[in-house]
Amino acid sequence: MSESGERNGLVVFEGISKRYEDLLALNNVSFEIEEGEIFGYIGPNGAGKTTTIKIMVGLLRPTQGTLYIGDHPMPDEKGEVHKMLGYLPQSFAFQEWRTVDHALRTFGKLSGLEKNEVEHRIEEVLDLVALPDVRYKKIVKLSGGMTQKLGLAQALLHNPKLLVLDEPLAGLDPASRYQIKQIIKGLGKSGTTVFFSSHILSDVQDVATKIGILNRGRIMQIGTLDELKSRFPKKNDVEITLSHDSGRWKELESLTGVTSLEQSAPNRLLVHLDSKADIDETIHNLIQGLIDLDCRIRSFTPVFPSLDEVYLQYVEGGENA
Repeated sequence: MSESGERNGLVVFEGISKRYEDLLALNNVSFEIEEGEIFGYIGPNGAGKTTTIKIMVGLLRPTQGTLYIGDHPMPDEKGEVHKMLGYLPQSFAFQEWRTVDHALRTFGKLSGLEKNEVEHRIEEVLDLVALPDVRYKKIVKLSGGMTQKLGLAQALLHNPKLLVLDEPLAGLDPASRYQIKQIIKGLGKSGTTVFFSSHILSDVQDVATKIGILNRGRIMQIGTLDELKSRFPKKNDVEITLSHDSGRWKELESLTGVTSLEQSAPNRLLVHLDSKADIDETIHNLIQGLIDLDCRIRSFTPVFPSLDEVYLQYVEGGENA
């Protein structure tokens, strides 16, 4: 929320907790998702990701806290929210005896679309998920990847403002994962807000414009990928890009304060600094040494961790991270 108390996000969680008897699945979860954001939600199994999603789509009522979607409180105004929300659960099943067309027509009717609008939207969503050729095939004949894309198609059928996806990339082959990631990115660019959970960190890194890390029912950190990385700088690692490499940089391997110096790529050096040394003095001497050895420096930047490393800081570090 803003300092004035106004809700700016399309989705606003305010102190949401969910208890199942002795298990506290969510503990005071608060975050906002702005319109057009692609929000990646990550955490280990049992962290509370699916519970969060079920509360978001109205399948569960929180034990405490409030949730607003488009200024509608959930689940009290679930009917209004469902008009603007598309949902793809982690486990779903179509009646396999139906054709793709028959299944989508049924979902279109349930979503309140007019008959002529259903026809138009079926064609659009099947084109979007690259399934136009299977429209009249029976679902039992589809591959696993095709069935997953059909699930995404049904979630998009009524042109939702908010798309909620629970592990949409799990179990897919690399080609299908790539296709669905491209679809999600395209939806974000067109203004659709996307919330998706995943345990595949590389996929989150590829797609999300903002990332939330959940562990043991608590939000550990939220931010863009760059923001999350910047909170854990590798203070002892720096990368130097050279515009001219004389090849003599190896002479600096024994420089005081340098633990190791290696070439990570052509014209690129990775320097590991001794944390016990005076870092500022070491860097000054390193830069001066490279200049004296006829190496021209194009850039000098600290090395930041990968999303995997940031994730592990919070998941393994728990509350102390």
